[in-house]
Amino acid sequence: MPVEKSISIGEGDDALFGTLTLPDDGDRFDAVLIWSGSGPTDRDGNLPGHINNCLEMMAHQLADAGYASIRTDKRGIGESEKAVSDEADLRFETYVDDALVWVQVLKEVPGVRHVFLLGHSEGALITTLVAQDFGAAGLILVAGTGFPAADILRRQLSAPDINIPKHHLTEIGEILDSLEAGNPVAKFSPELEGQYRQSVQPYLMSWFKYDPQAELAKTKMPVLVMQGTTDFQVSMEDGERLADARDDIDYLEIKGMNHVLKDAPKHKASNYATYGKPLLKLAIPLMPAITDFLDKQAPAASAANDR
Repeated sequence: MPVEKSISIGEGDDALFGTLTLPDDGDRFDAVLIWSGSGPTDRDGNLPGHINNCLEMMAHQLADAGYASIRTDKRGIGESEKAVSDEADLRFETYVDDALVWVQVLKEVPGVRHVFLLGHSEGALITTLVAQDFGAAGLILVAGTGFPAADILRRQLSAPDINIPKHHLTEIGEILDSLEAGNPVAKFSPELEGQYRQSVQPYLMSWFKYDPQAELAKTKMPVLVMQGTTDFQVSMEDGERLADARDDIDYLEIKGMNHVLKDAPKHKASNYATYGKPLLKLAIPLMPAITDFLDKQAPAASAANDR
């Protein structure tokens, strides 16, 4: 069985919390920093009221394969909730800076040889930016967006089954255009307060300026991009665009895998029902593909260090 330990960085209200998972045997091993997706997603891949435990399962299966990992509650989420006192101060780069600290913590865990980065959903862009400053042995992007965030939102709003009045869709489009240009929006309909309140606009503007494909093109280490065919939140086009960032990126399409990394049908209601099924196993091809990538790249990293 994997060995799990609660760990933290920082002090007081600024402390951030996570879980270190270690293989149950061996005193030398490689390790993976697992970074979760957007919104209130916790270290285990869960949203409030929707427990699926996809990232906890991933950590445990990595440990079974001989790999250590750290997965964390992001600043403002879960056990790290107090670390954001004012959301107006939060920026996308805040998460990148936090991830850089966590990956150094993982690097210094006794027994760790090489460190890999794994980002899920929005975490794919965060780990991509971390990879530009940290010499990881490899980068794994699972269900990561391949287009700028504002474009993703526009695509979601253009879905045929979207249930938003036309005048609000027009207004949201204008808000996105303004924020994308770096201009805050002072006035908007009260119905849009939840998504576009002024205190969250600085974060959105900091997020919108990144093109995931262009950022991935700046990285040097081996990369594996994985995308499920029944993911309603991130499209196959996203995965393909990420894979096109460099000529040497490995790309895997996993048939029947949805956004929480479970086998799920294309029927939307049944698909989203898996978000609340913690006992449902991960899509079968997912972890073998990840561990195959790790098994291949770890010796290559060792050989590079010996040269």
